[in-house]
Amino acid sequence: MTSGLTGGVLDPSTLVATFGLIGLLVALFVETGLLIGFFLPGDSLLFTAGVLVAQVDPFVPLWVILVSAPIAAVLGDQCGYMIGRAAGPAVFDRPGAKRLGPTQLARAQSFFDTYGARTVVLARFVPVVRTLAPVMAGASGMRYRTFLVYNIIGGIVWGAGVPTLGYLLGGIPFVRNHIEIILIGVVVLSILPIAVNYLRSRSKATTPRPGHRPDPLPP
Repeated sequence: MTSGLTGGVLDPSTLVATFGLIGLLVALFVETGLLIGFFLPGDSLLFTAGVLVAQVDPFVPLWVILVSAPIAAVLGDQCGYMIGRAAGPAVFDRPGAKRLGPTQLARAQSFFDTYGARTVVLARFVPVVRTLAPVMAGASGMRYRTFLVYNIIGGIVWGAGVPTLGYLLGGIPFVRNHIEIILIGVVVLSILPIAVNYLRSRSKATTPRPGHRPDPLPP
C-alpha cells in the first residue's frame, strides 16, 4: 500500500495489529500535528483498520474508529496550525522540515496557494501535503475560525470515510492494494472543476475584447 514500507516495520497491517487503536490514533495525530509524520501511511492505516474490523473477530467495533479517528485527525491538524501560527514561515527552516526536500515543500505550497482553504480538506487525501498543510495554514495567517471549520469537515470525511471504505471494500484486492492512488484520484476529480473554472477565468482575462487595440509601445 505504501511504497517501500509494505512488509516492513511501517506496514499498516503490522502497525494496527501490534499497537491497536491507540497506535492508530497516535499515528494519525503525529502525521498531521508534528511536522515529522510525513513517513506515516495514514490512508493505508485507516483503510486497514476498516478491513480488520470487518473480520469475524474485530479488534474494536467499527463505530469506535468512526468516532475516534476523526477526533485524532482534527486534533493533529489543530496542533499543526498552532505550530505554524506561533513559529511562522521559519518553522520550515527546521532540520526535520529540510529532510522533506524543496520539491515536497513547493508541492504543498502550490497546492495551498491554488485551492486556499479547500486545501485543509483536500490535503487529507494527499501524502506529505496533509503533513504540511495545517502548518502552512497557520504560518500564512489563515483565520482560525475558517481553518477550524475546514479542519473538522476534512477530519470527518477522511477519518471516517476511509475506514468505511476499508470495511466495505477491503475484500477487493485491487482496492486494498491501491487505496492511496484511488484516494488521490478522488482528489483530482474533486478539484478538476475548480481548475477548469480557474483556467477559463484566466483565459477570459487575457483575451483582448473585440475592437480593443493594445496600447502602443513607448518610443
